[in-house]
Amino acid sequence: MPSQNRPRSHTQAAFTLIELLMTMALLALVTSIAYPSYASQVNKSRTAQAIAEIVQLEMDLERYITQNGALPGTLEAASMQRLDPWGNAYGYLPMEGAQVGQVRKDKSLHPLNTDYDLYSKGPDGKSVSPLTAKSSRDDIVRANNGAFVGVAADY
Repeated sequence: MPSQNRPRSHTQAAFTLIELLMTMALLALVTSIAYPSYASQVNKSRTAQAIAEIVQLEMDLERYITQNGALPGTLEAASMQRLDPWGNAYGYLPMEGAQVGQVRKDKSLHPLNTDYDLYSKGPDGKSVSPLTAKSSRDDIVRANNGAFVGVAADY
């Protein structure tokens, strides 16, 4: 009975190279479809956070005006400097004493505000004074003396 002395052969369960490649291709496909949607949701969330923070800064500035009788020269002077959701400092410029070229302007090149400008440079971190410029379209701005706070492209 020599066959009884032989070890039993067990079939091994393993993945073939083709199965692994197909799994990796499927994961790559799912990732390529899901990532843009995820990135879009992250950007929407950051935009909403920037809008909320600008509204909060606006209330803090109103409180500062009530207590001190005037706007601060800078946000740092009033201990209000914060970073936007993209890691950049919020832009602030009081209209009193502002120079030509500093003031944010709408598509008709009229100033956005008569009291002060308050804005985030948005995801690209770049901004110029007219909102029609490509680098300013994604900015989160305060306009019409606070009646509008949102994405510059929507203003």
